[in-house]
Amino acid sequence: MLRYLVEYVLSFFLLCIVCATGSAQNTRRQEEQKARLEREIAIIDRQLSDNASKSEAMLSNLTLIRKKISNRKELVSRSDRQIRMYNDSIYLTQIQINRLNERIELLSEHYSRLIASAYKNRDARIWYMYMLASDNLGQAFRRYGYFRNLSSHLNDEAQRIRVMQDDLSAEKERLGKLKKEAEVVKSERVRELEKLRKDEAEADGVVKKLSKNRKTYQNQLAAKKKQVLALNKEIERIVAEAVKGKGTSKPAAPVDLKLDAEFSKNKEKLPWPAEGPVVARFGRHYHPVYKNLELPPNNGVDIALARDTQVKAIFDGEVRQVMVMPGYNQCVLIQHGNYFSFYCRLKKVNVKAGDKIKTGEPVGYVDTINGHTLLHFEVWQGTKPQNPENWLR
Repeated sequence: MLRYLVEYVLSFFLLCIVCATGSAQNTRRQEEQKARLEREIAIIDRQLSDNASKSEAMLSNLTLIRKKISNRKELVSRSDRQIRMYNDSIYLTQIQINRLNERIELLSEHYSRLIASAYKNRDARIWYMYMLASDNLGQAFRRYGYFRNLSSHLNDEAQRIRVMQDDLSAEKERLGKLKKEAEVVKSERVRELEKLRKDEAEADGVVKKLSKNRKTYQNQLAAKKKQVLALNKEIERIVAEAVKGKGTSKPAAPVDLKLDAEFSKNKEKLPWPAEGPVVARFGRHYHPVYKNLELPPNNGVDIALARDTQVKAIFDGEVRQVMVMPGYNQCVLIQHGNYFSFYCRLKKVNVKAGDKIKTGEPVGYVDTINGHTLLHFEVWQGTKPQNPENWLR
């Protein structure tokens, strides 16, 4: 019986520790993800509200709405995962409650037998006769020891039952709490699904408007394409000049090999220049409505931000150039050995060419252009553009 109780106590506390640690980590991670998604949705909602009456913002609005839909779906998936976690916890807790009930019943039955035995042997004369009837002296001493310790043994058994009953009450309370929390998450999921349906209806409305005015939006797209190509060409020129000395009589500055190696080692660990949803990804893409119409190539990513968000350097380096480009306002290029980071659509710049800069130091503040507050950000390795999302954590 004692071994059985020890095994129970050890297994019970081990289960509690494992469940508590895993649950705390999962809960914290889930809450962080939820907060990030909700912040991104708030940023997008603000930009959509600012551009509600601007027809030229239709394509950008559609991109923002679809990103919001993606976030909503992720929130719903997160709720689904959380509900599954709660269901698993509820199931395991119910199993533990069942086990506690079984063990309490077993201990109570054993305790009842001890009480009955003590009652039958309450007369001291019966004790003496029982000891005198022993086959040998050793058996007599053992029977004497049993009667002497019977009262203490009864108290110990009663205490074990009380401990288990307290554990049972705690588990029942935990079960009730889990069920309430699960209901809250289920209600949140229902609300997110309703918002998701509204967002999808809004996206369908924008698609219909874009479909009716193809020529207008094609002209806007052509103008945007010219701006993107001009930006890409200028960055390529500056990077080539920095790496090879191309296009200038001055020799290329020597590459800081130590900084280059450090930057390379931090792939997938670099901080984001600002916190916000990525609404335009790296590479070549097609129009979301006119499927055979290719959009301007994107050598970086576009990050939607709140107005006047501060933009920060992603790594130590030297400011190579500050320039102004049509449609992008001010842009800053920072060199990190043989790597470059590029920050565009800034309205206020805190640095100038030649400045040394550290990770996390301010580069400038994002600008709001035609109602949209977007940071255009690029990473280059030598003369080759990289997908920034492969470098940022």
